[in-house]
Amino acid sequence: MIPAELIEQIRDAADIVTIIGEHVELKRTGSDFRGPCPFHGGTHRNFSVVPRKQMYHCFVCHESGDVFTFLMKKFGLDYPTAVREIAGKVGIAVPDVRTAGPDPNEPLHSALAAAADWFARRLREGADADGARRYLDGRGLDEAVRDEFQLGFAPARGEELLESLRGLGIEDAVLRRAGLVVEREDQAPAPRFRGRLIFPIADVRGRVVGFGGRLLGEGEPKYLNSPETPVFHKGTLLFALDRARGAIRTAESAVLVEGYVDAIRLHAAGIANVVAPLGTALTPEQARLLRRYTRHVALAYDADTPGLKSTFRAGDELLRQGAAVSVVTLPAGEDPDTLVRKGGAEAFQALLGEAVDVFERKIQLVERKGLLRTLEGRREALDRLLPTIRAAQDPITRELYLARAAERSGVARDVLEREVERQDARAHGRAEAPGRGRADAAAPRPAEGEGEPGPAPPPPEEPVERTLVHLLLVHPELVERARDAVAAAQFCHPYYREIVAALYAGRREPPPGPAGAAWEDLAGRELVEGNLEDLLASAVGRLLDRPNQERRAEIDRLMDLAPPDEQARLLREKQDLAAAGEKRFGRKAFQAQREPKY
Repeated sequence: MIPAELIEQIRDAADIVTIIGEHVELKRTGSDFRGPCPFHGGTHRNFSVVPRKQMYHCFVCHESGDVFTFLMKKFGLDYPTAVREIAGKVGIAVPDVRTAGPDPNEPLHSALAAAADWFARRLREGADADGARRYLDGRGLDEAVRDEFQLGFAPARGEELLESLRGLGIEDAVLRRAGLVVEREDQAPAPRFRGRLIFPIADVRGRVVGFGGRLLGEGEPKYLNSPETPVFHKGTLLFALDRARGAIRTAESAVLVEGYVDAIRLHAAGIANVVAPLGTALTPEQARLLRRYTRHVALAYDADTPGLKSTFRAGDELLRQGAAVSVVTLPAGEDPDTLVRKGGAEAFQALLGEAVDVFERKIQLVERKGLLRTLEGRREALDRLLPTIRAAQDPITRELYLARAAERSGVARDVLEREVERQDARAHGRAEAPGRGRADAAAPRPAEGEGEPGPAPPPPEEPVERTLVHLLLVHPELVERARDAVAAAQFCHPYYREIVAALYAGRREPPPGPAGAAWEDLAGRELVEGNLEDLLASAVGRLLDRPNQERRAEIDRLMDLAPPDEQARLLREKQDLAAAGEKRFGRKAFQAQREPKY
């Protein structure tokens, strides 16, 4: 037997128009394709292929089916052979059923299904679940909705769950692999979910593979998901996709919301093409998964600041997968759940009908902030718009975004295109890493909330600070003069700031940690030859002049955006800043640009 999940993956990957088009002359008719029926030998175009439904149908002989059925009927193949034939065309490997053994994850699926049943029964009947029931009553989720989505409750003392599952013959090792228990310090198993409202999470086949738990009392984290297991991979699943996939194909669009309750509310209201990520930012894998079912995705996140950030992060991720993305603008203080509770499905459908393209929504927001009224504001606006232009993988969409940005900002389209190409090159490592000045404000930054926490990256290098620290370590007799000229707090790099503070305090031994490693590294290097007075004056001068340097770099970026009269004003400002630097620090110190060669 070929696993049903793999069959579904093969069907989703197959282009039914291309495959049937190898045997039938098809021509587009609206969103469908028509041709002569290959089964009854007709000459008229009564045979229809419907890509959005992955189906074909003849209006004369009434033959119909999917891509597998077509091969079976056309060439007399059996079902497994047809599946393998299509799998070969789309590059998906099908295991040899003659050598494949039983599914090693079946015990996990059984344990998770049993746990879901236990949680649901506890919510319905448990005296300790009264608070959870009141919470759901307050959210307007009645018993029918709770049963439909198999909502459950995990009591604060969860030993009863373990006893029940063990009574079914499920071993602790299986419970551990399924993510249902954790080990205490004494290595005794303990329930992972305690005192939480439980949302079962299913794969595309509808099998429970994990849980999301909402804490009903005080404490952190408010939401807790199952850990990564052989069947639960948080970044590759979408909540309610098993229920929504058919509706998504029928509607030719999907609605993405932030939370479990938002998705449940919309499904209960009859809006069935709705899914949600699992409490985290949308991942590339989730975006690719959604893209398998539709090209059009509407984002219906909260309208507050965090919601808008999540909206545009998700929008950019979907654009990278070639999707067409629109944004549903919800009233202030509302989310899909509260909106539908107050106004019904019609209220949400009305806003869905008014959804605007994600890039247009960004333009609306920068215009509302008045950023396009000034030169500096236009620079900031473009820093916000360019990442979305870069994310658009569809060439027509990117072209339209570039044209729209040029129209609204007054910046030439070719200038914007060069900036996009420059940022693309830098993002792929084809240019030096950005510094800390505003000249790099448009550089791509990691999205907030994305990915698992890991070791902090090293802070950006500060060459002028490194030069001064190197000089003071090799020539400690200059420390007192440096202390009179520049404070330790003026150093931006944390390692160098810590070293300078230690030197100013009279310490002669490196501090512990990364700063100490940097101390030893620089102290062991040779200093570039030159007059010590000139080296000290140059390093101190350039460090104190850093705000002016950043403003000059900003002026360089603004020059491309400014009309001729404004360019003249900016050029004068840049010259004045340079003159002020020469006057303050002396021409020789101000113009010195050499860095030690390491």
